[in-house]
Amino acid sequence: MKFRHVPVLLQETIDSLNIKENGIYVDCTLGGGGHSKEILKRISENGKLIGIDEDISAIKAAKENLKEFKNVTYVCSNFYYIKEILSELKVNSVDGILMDLGVSSYQLDNPERGFSYMKDAPLDMRMNRDSSLSAYEVVNGYEREELYRVLKDYGEEKFANRIADFIVREREKNPINTTLELVDIIKRAVPLKFQRDGHPAKRTFQGIRIEVNKELKILDRALEDSVEKLKAGGRISVITFHSLEDRIVKSKFRNLENPCTCPPNFPICVCNKKPVVKIINKKPIIPAQEEKEKNPRSKSSKLRTAEKI
Repeated sequence: MKFRHVPVLLQETIDSLNIKENGIYVDCTLGGGGHSKEILKRISENGKLIGIDEDISAIKAAKENLKEFKNVTYVCSNFYYIKEILSELKVNSVDGILMDLGVSSYQLDNPERGFSYMKDAPLDMRMNRDSSLSAYEVVNGYEREELYRVLKDYGEEKFANRIADFIVREREKNPINTTLELVDIIKRAVPLKFQRDGHPAKRTFQGIRIEVNKELKILDRALEDSVEKLKAGGRISVITFHSLEDRIVKSKFRNLENPCTCPPNFPICVCNKKPVVKIINKKPIIPAQEEKEKNPRSKSSKLRTAEKI
């Protein structure tokens, strides 16, 4: 299957990075290289782009898409290790960092990856296919309370209790092997009148995917480390696709902009914690209506940018 991924908020994201001709930029979620290609068009041969992705299929696709450019370094890893990656490349600091979070169109559309609740496939959902934890292990191996926590906290699923009960009941008979087997269980668990507001399996699949790939835990540390590696005046731009991710990014940027821990009634700051970044857009940038119509997967996306002081 050909790797296909339509980059969302493309122009807005590239503009937000305030790209310098000779700068060094990191695309933490390289995918097919859509955002990276636009960055490379704006930097000279003396500039550099480092593309990171833990999906080897994405790396292969990006190499093909970006083959005309010579100033690209490809790294098959998770951006959780951005400090270690830059250290190995002997890069002390960079001018800009991009994170486009979530699942690529290729991963969603490729049935064998098991990300989609619309296509039958083995329960997988691993972005890094060498990882040991898959959706199968979560669905069939997690204790009932742990499964409930995943669906409630990561999926924000209001029927997490019922879905967890139905899953446990079914797996006692036979293991749940495929995406559509799981979808069928979810449909039986969610009352019919609540299935009219979107696919009933959407939130459950989101929760399991986040658990399998440890997405939120990775994001929190990666944001902190990424800002640390920015040069003064360098920018980090992050595209999120659901409220949990956006909340983490928003909170992290706010805390870095105003790290003071003094009680509000103190007349002056005595903790001496100085701002690390300034937030560029106080409200997130969202796609224009035209983009939403052309690419429905962009509808929930939000872009936030901060600049290193």
